[in-house]
Amino acid sequence: MKKYILGLFAVAVVASCVSKQERAMKSADKNLILKTANENFAKKKWKNALALYDRLPNLVAGTDDAPNVVFNSAYANYYDKNYRLAGNQFKNFAISFPQDSRKEEASYMSALCYYEGSMDYNLDQSTTQTAINELQDFLNNYPTSERSKNINTLIDELSYKLEFKAYENARQYYKMGEYKAANVTFENVLEDFPGTKLRPQIYDYIVKSRYELANKSVYDLKDERIESALAFTRQVEKEMPNTEVAKTALDLRAKLEKEKKDFVVVKKNTEARIAALTEKQKRLEAQNAEKTKTEQQVKDQVEAEKKAMQIQRDSAAINTPPPAATFKIQR
Repeated sequence: MKKYILGLFAVAVVASCVSKQERAMKSADKNLILKTANENFAKKKWKNALALYDRLPNLVAGTDDAPNVVFNSAYANYYDKNYRLAGNQFKNFAISFPQDSRKEEASYMSALCYYEGSMDYNLDQSTTQTAINELQDFLNNYPTSERSKNINTLIDELSYKLEFKAYENARQYYKMGEYKAANVTFENVLEDFPGTKLRPQIYDYIVKSRYELANKSVYDLKDERIESALAFTRQVEKEMPNTEVAKTALDLRAKLEKEKKDFVVVKKNTEARIAALTEKQKRLEAQNAEKTKTEQQVKDQVEAEKKAMQIQRDSAAINTPPPAATFKIQR
């Protein structure tokens, strides 16, 4: 019986709450809507509170209740994980009510909402960059605030997300065997994030990319790429001595030195073959030139003889006298 009574009481309470929420939703009474919204907010019923707060802006505009409605609505959206909307509301609060004692808190919460709304590293990172800017703005505006103490930590966390995304993009090029693109992209990561914690991994991929690029290079770029790879192994050994990355660099340097020696032999043989082919080509060209010259000489001689014969015929025609005139004898 006791359990039954308690059950009925719980049902009655729920029914009462539901009916109160419904009455507030249907009502035009500002005080009823505001009171019910605040009660829902206090009970952490964020969605119910938001449904009512959304009805209040026009009803409380210009009154003392306006700041509280905006502020509570922003927090309700924050707790309901509507971070982008909450961030905009907190920012609007700080702008709309600059004299309110909660302005600093609203500015901080706005930045924090953008931080919470940052997407995973493998997704679009425009929200992450926005969050970094918002956090930096708060730090600039409130450098001595207690809330500023963790701002740099949050900025570092978001910056690492950008670094890691750039690092993963470069790593994809390496996985696909696009070693030139991988090398360039990893170097861009170092340039864009000079203080990155991923430097050892990046160096490891760069030295491997340069090795693969040199090992599989076309003939004309082989020397240059071998030297580039060797130079980077020395840089790794100097900057990161006694590390796994340096060990990898030393192993690849030995292979590169052997590749360099082998290529010297290949290059020597290739140059000798090119020289031989070039000499042969010159001889063929000389022979062809001589043959062409002889053919031209024969052609010129034939033309000269033809001209001489024509001159003789023309001369004979000029020197031959016309036949004597004949007259008919009259009978």
